[in-house]
Amino acid sequence: MVHAPLLPLSHDSPTPFSILVTDDDSGSRDTLAGLLKDRGFNATTASSGEEAIEIVQDQMIHLVVFDMHMPRMTGLEALQQVRLINELLPAILVTADANREVLRQALQAHVYSVIPKPVNKSILFHTLARALLQVYGKAASDLPADESGVPRPQP
Repeated sequence: MVHAPLLPLSHDSPTPFSILVTDDDSGSRDTLAGLLKDRGFNATTASSGEEAIEIVQDQMIHLVVFDMHMPRMTGLEALQQVRLINELLPAILVTADANREVLRQALQAHVYSVIPKPVNKSILFHTLARALLQVYGKAASDLPADESGVPRPQP
């Protein structure tokens, strides 16, 4: 029997996980943040790698999602700087160009996963659940699933 991925956020958690979405494209950034908020995550956004670094310095962030191709600083370059602040912070890379070189670089940078753009929400939530469970060891097995089979946190 195949089980749906577990959202690592339970209704008895004192606070939801905080996810930082970094993308220079406001449409992509806002869409991802909206999906995360709809599922009960605290979603923070940054429009550049530099802004993401400042946020990680100032706020409690549990996972970062970086777009690979941004002006001035790529997602992997920003991750390198973020890891100087929090070396264990899990990261997911999103890119429209998931070629072998990008995948190799992501592997070397210890990115949890690379998700192709346009981002499929089921893949996004499955990947988030696995990454947060692996790093923080929290999951809720009794959450009801939505129409796509992905469990939702309860209010």
